[in-house]
Amino acid sequence: MSHLRTAMALAVLLLVPSSIYAQQGRGSDSIAPGGTTESKDAPVETIRAGAKVFIEPMNGFENYLEAAIQKKQVPITVVTDREKADFILTGNNEHKGAGWAKMVFMGNIHSDEQASISVISVKSSAVLFSYAVDKKNTLHGQQTSAEACAKHLRQHIEGKKGS
Repeated sequence: MSHLRTAMALAVLLLVPSSIYAQQGRGSDSIAPGGTTESKDAPVETIRAGAKVFIEPMNGFENYLEAAIQKKQVPITVVTDREKADFILTGNNEHKGAGWAKMVFMGNIHSDEQASISVISVKSSAVLFSYAVDKKNTLHGQQTSAEACAKHLRQHIEGKKGS
């Protein structure tokens, strides 16, 4: 019986502060996608079609991203001057080529790729989009990863599900 009382007391201690917090001071604020707090009066910052985006150097992966953005018809303008950009696209890519044993014994020349990107607002420093991809046994590793990133960025800008 004392275990039941202890469990009930613990539940009350955990639930009461959270319900008080929910009733206090939250007012018209809400949590926006991506975890930022926004007021109902303030506009939500989004990546809009035609936005100017600067792609930061990523050990050559930025070239694949730029090509993928064009191929996948992502509705943004890539700029080479960081000062003229509305958003910064940053990220990284890890390329792991097939080892000699994999090539010799399995006849497999495909690589493994991991990539992630984030789009950051220059104005607010808010991260408005992030995506990570992990591709195994790809023939065109960096190209495939970049195209997956570009496709999901386009879907996000267009407001489609699955982004």
